[in-house]
Amino acid sequence: MLLSLAQSRRVLFLGGKGGVGKTTLASAVALDAARSGRRVLVVSTDPAHNLGHLWERRIGDRVTPLADGAGSGSLHGIEIDPDATTDQHLRDVATTLKRLMPRTLHGEVDKHMDLSRRSPGTHEAAVLERMTELIERGREEFDLVVLDTAPSGHTARLMALPEVMTAWTDGLLTRREKSARLGAARRGLERRKPDLGASVLGSTAPRDPLEERDEEIRAILLRRRDRLAGLRETLTDPSVTSFAIVLAAERLPVLETIELHEELTRAGVHVGALVVNKRSPADRGDFLARRRAVEEQHLATLRTALPEVPCQEIPLGEEDVVGPAALARFAELLDPATADGPGSRRG
Repeated sequence: MLLSLAQSRRVLFLGGKGGVGKTTLASAVALDAARSGRRVLVVSTDPAHNLGHLWERRIGDRVTPLADGAGSGSLHGIEIDPDATTDQHLRDVATTLKRLMPRTLHGEVDKHMDLSRRSPGTHEAAVLERMTELIERGREEFDLVVLDTAPSGHTARLMALPEVMTAWTDGLLTRREKSARLGAARRGLERRKPDLGASVLGSTAPRDPLEERDEEIRAILLRRRDRLAGLRETLTDPSVTSFAIVLAAERLPVLETIELHEELTRAGVHVGALVVNKRSPADRGDFLARRRAVEEQHLATLRTALPEVPCQEIPLGEEDVVGPAALARFAELLDPATADGPGSRRG
């Protein structure tokens, strides 16, 4: 189910409560797609940086080769560093503001950026900008982009941000247009009539710096709006993008999954699968059998709340999934044709 979802999409998000195995599943799905001949980029937006630990190599905030696939297939990975991303975002904003403002106000820009670093939403806006860049690049250079996201609450806010920020930018543009018209009218009234001799000679007055600044501000806002609108179009196109919610068969992850599904649906994001990871076997002793019965009660709540979303169960394994070989074995569990079933002991 999860593998077929990845095969039919260009962008696949995996999200859910922390500690349920999102990074492992994202890596396994990406590896399987690469081995089928696709060029794949796996992106981690989780500040825990588990992607590098899982692959047993240093990845960081740069596109890093992880594995070769079949034919022209390949797998690359990148970990978004939220703090570094926020710092770079604020530096870029400060550079733009200083270019548009008198030098006497540059100190005020620095103070404002320092306050913004601690303001609500700054971190999410910076990560959104970086995620937008990677999705744009990924769709140009790769066949599939798999995103391993931060825990549910952060992810839900992030997925809703493109619509919110597009509306906010449209509001800024509207106010900017009104201000520009008023400013132009005022400057027109204040501007003296051109000298007759200058008119005869055909010379023109130098361009008003305020008009140039206003035009540049408008161009920046338009680029930002168009980019966010493009991201929203990608996120809300079910033929391009889907979201798989990963969870454990426990009370809190189930409740969080139902809430996350509601928020994603409200944001227009297609939820293509529920993946229940680390499912207890029923045939490995009384303790695990009782544990599985408890899990079944929680999953009954999930099925009642979200009957229309396909659900796949992954068995609890005996070993840690670390390194390419273990990931390859784990990927086999995602394929119903090769998995040993719910009692499998492989991990």
